[in-house]
Amino acid sequence: MSQVYKILKAPQVTEKATDLVKKNQYVFKVWSRTNKPEIKKAVEDIYGVSVVAVNIIKIPRKKRRLGKKSGFRKSYKKAVVKIKEGQKIEVLPR
Repeated sequence: MSQVYKILKAPQVTEKATDLVKKNQYVFKVWSRTNKPEIKKAVEDIYGVSVVAVNIIKIPRKKRRLGKKSGFRKSYKKAVVKIKEGQKIEVLPR
């Protein structure tokens, strides 16, 4: 049980992610070495919902500049989790 909190970093709250909530899909930033079964188990244990499908997207690093200094924004991995119809995850507490 203690390992599941180390898999999910944070829910991703963007305009596109909030539109996916209508389709029972939620977006989470996850650690780069996690796989689909680990993400599924973590979401089910933490939020108490039934996960139907998990899709993983790797976002590559991007080149950024700040004045004369140039560098890269970090790459990260995100997971789109589809849950069973009629269930809900409260991403932002009201």
